[in-house]
Amino acid sequence: MRGARYLLTAILAGAALAPPAQAAPAPTAAQHQRTLDIWKKMIAIPTVHGRGQMAVMANYIAGLLTQGGFAAEDVEVEGSGDDVSLAARFRGTGKGKPILLSGHMDVVEARPSDWTRDPFTPIEEDGFVYGRGSLDMKFGDAVLVSTLLQLKAEGFKPSRDIMLLLSGDEETAMATTARLADQYGANAELLLNADGGGGLLDKSGKPVAFYVQGGEKTYADIEISITNPGGHSSRPGATNAIADLAQAIDRIAAYRFPAQTNAITTAFFKATGKQTGGAIGAAMLAFADNPADEAAVATLRADPEYVGIVGTTCVPTMLAGGHALNALPQKATVSVNCRIFPGVSVESVRDTLVKVIGNPRATITVLGHLYFRAKGVPSYGVLGMFLKPEDDFSHGLNERAPIASIDPALRLMRTLIVDLAR
Repeated sequence: MRGARYLLTAILAGAALAPPAQAAPAPTAAQHQRTLDIWKKMIAIPTVHGRGQMAVMANYIAGLLTQGGFAAEDVEVEGSGDDVSLAARFRGTGKGKPILLSGHMDVVEARPSDWTRDPFTPIEEDGFVYGRGSLDMKFGDAVLVSTLLQLKAEGFKPSRDIMLLLSGDEETAMATTARLADQYGANAELLLNADGGGGLLDKSGKPVAFYVQGGEKTYADIEISITNPGGHSSRPGATNAIADLAQAIDRIAAYRFPAQTNAITTAFFKATGKQTGGAIGAAMLAFADNPADEAAVATLRADPEYVGIVGTTCVPTMLAGGHALNALPQKATVSVNCRIFPGVSVESVRDTLVKVIGNPRATITVLGHLYFRAKGVPSYGVLGMFLKPEDDFSHGLNERAPIASIDPALRLMRTLIVDLAR
């Protein structure tokens, strides 16, 4: 779920929301059940990189759309293996630029031995659906598909085309995201991303705020490698690739990039701080007034919910090294995932890491990245789901999402599509 974690969020307090041009009707029981069924079917398809299931997922969605009234030529599944994407066109009556609806079909790996339940057998329990991808992001996919099916069944005629774009490798190479951006990004009015935004509940379950993705942090994977001639483990020398890399990892983990703000994050902290209260709320307000307030910065950075909003973050995520138990390592590598504050270049972050590591033997490589915003498409994250921070298990064990979010999510997505595509 790169959306919620690498996208800055702007707050829309309920009282400040302008009423829609026409209030969306509450979803029927049948639509609720259809969405739940689609959601669970999607979870049951293990769309993990390397399992060859991306086309199964894409063809399942394509079948739903064509059965629901989409012309076959308006639903395209492209690619093979994991390099699969889906594009579906809800044809409009006018000549306005299309509205793009964005999501991804793939999920991160989940080992059944680590989970309490089988990760690819969706289970309803205590008001949640459990399963890999239940939150990230097959809930959003199901809401998008169900909303378009409902509008098609009602005979809705948008004034512009609506494009559903689902990538197949968002969690890995993002080649399909790049392809979709190239194909559809040049001529789009805006993009609604169902993998960002959403509502926040406090520990008692009371709604605090609803967030709309208003800006985008740059995603970058940086690979750091150290090589050595190696040799027999009985003859260790002064340097060791694994030991040297361990020192580099420690330095990266201890480093904090400077705190930063922009108009979106300042507005976010001012509005959210008033509603949140307590130490976190006070830190939000203090940081909004003075980004150099070290105590406020420390408080926000200690909370996983807000650490990504106060500046760039870089964290080690994968590690490899050595080739034999009785040999000195010839190479050790760590992958560092960076979420870079808007306006900060990837190159400057790489240069900072070079200084932080301080080892001339380290090779530091930036891997590729590309997004719709790079094509000039205004993009907003909108997901009608409210969660407590402690219920966010995306990418983690026993991932789950609340069934109660189905109806409000359907209503929000329908309202946005109908109002924007009139």
